[in-house]
Amino acid sequence: MKKNSPIERIWNGIFVENPVFVLVLGTCPTLATTTSATNAIGMGLSTLVVLALANLFISLLRNVIPSQVRMPAYIVVIASFVTMVDFLMEGFTPELYKTLGIYIPLIVVNCIIMGRAEAYAGKNGPIASFFDGIGMGIGFTIALFLIASFREILGAGTWLGMQVMPAGYVPISIFVLAPGAFLVYGCLIAAMNKFKIGAGRRPKKEWDPTVKICGECMNCMQVGMCGKKPEQCDTVKGANEGKED
Repeated sequence: MKKNSPIERIWNGIFVENPVFVLVLGTCPTLATTTSATNAIGMGLSTLVVLALANLFISLLRNVIPSQVRMPAYIVVIASFVTMVDFLMEGFTPELYKTLGIYIPLIVVNCIIMGRAEAYAGKNGPIASFFDGIGMGIGFTIALFLIASFREILGAGTWLGMQVMPAGYVPISIFVLAPGAFLVYGCLIAAMNKFKIGAGRRPKKEWDPTVKICGECMNCMQVGMCGKKPEQCDTVKGANEGKED
């Protein structure tokens, strides 16, 4: 995928740099609002809207905002969109608004949004920044939805408000409490890491016997698995310094 293309930015937010499972950002709302899948979707989509619009406007204003006051300026932009989302949710989804409570206004200081503004939107064009926000928002929403689904099914026997477990199922109440949130969160991070490590493995490659290598290379844990050619390996380069052509 072409770097900074819309598809690459969306894929980056969902998988490569998922804000919850990879960057481990936004942990407070992640653990607090995932008691049910409905709450998770509401929180995720609210953050997605703020992320996308804040990234877009911060990118458009990146050459106007003085670097000395960029953080306060970012907060003003983000707070403006959070206020709009807050009012819209209060008017159109009052029940969800009451359930999420203080966590909607606290999107202003969500480290995912501030982090993307500082690390990406303030340095890249508006289109790439907009899709970066969408990708991060989708990744955040998916992460919240997965955590909330496990917690709601195991802790209440329901999913999206519907009964999914047998009538005789006894809910494991710990999963709707804080310890259960940490347990599910940790297990999903481990699963994500396992999946990424497995997907990143490459076929074993043979070293070029004509290239001189040192004893340290023989002990390298990535020999034959890192995918590098011998001439690309830093250890090989060091061993071959001064070698005549």
